[in-house]
Amino acid sequence: MRVVIAGGHGQIALLLEQQLTARGDAATALVRNPDHFGDVSEAGAVPVLCDLESADLDSVAAYLNGADAAVFAAGAGPGSGAARKDTVDYGAAALFASAAVEAGVRRFVQISSVGVEDAESPDVDASFAVYLKAKRMAEEDLRERDLDWTVLRPGRLVDDPGTGLVTLAAPRLPRGSVARADVAAVVAELLSARNTIGKTLELVNGSTSVGDAVRGIL
Repeated sequence: MRVVIAGGHGQIALLLEQQLTARGDAATALVRNPDHFGDVSEAGAVPVLCDLESADLDSVAAYLNGADAAVFAAGAGPGSGAARKDTVDYGAAALFASAAVEAGVRRFVQISSVGVEDAESPDVDASFAVYLKAKRMAEEDLRERDLDWTVLRPGRLVDDPGTGLVTLAAPRLPRGSVARADVAAVVAELLSARNTIGKTLELVNGSTSVGDAVRGIL
């Protein structure tokens, strides 16, 4: 399997690239900073210079040509302003999905966030609400496309070592945390899990093995 990953230098993306390489798959990582090529290559992926905030549809689709699956793992990050949350967390996601359609890459996994339904809640910090709204818009955009999509909403991300044990279910799960390594492991399993197509799934660490959790989605 050849997988193209948007946001290829992100923490989850790098872990995913390592896992894909370890099992014999090929990963192409779209990266906007050439200084990050070394990290991506070390993870086993092929880095490609592509800034999804400024790229055009045809150039992104060209990178996806011949791929078996696409993963959107990009994000503007906690230090970014509202404008970049819109252009990355929503705009780049929509562009990448459009490119997948143009390139004929049907399998598409999008990493989103828990809490998108709560974006308008007065209890949510204003800057975080902008992020949640952008993620929600990206989900809504993806659901309208003719793709074999899965949306994955991880809980609070932590850098603990992966446990290989998770809880994965259709929304909504009780709030919890999840190791980035376990998010990457779930994404790797989702790529070939047809039972998860058209599903929006929430993820936290739990007591079920990653493989069983993915296979158990109805």
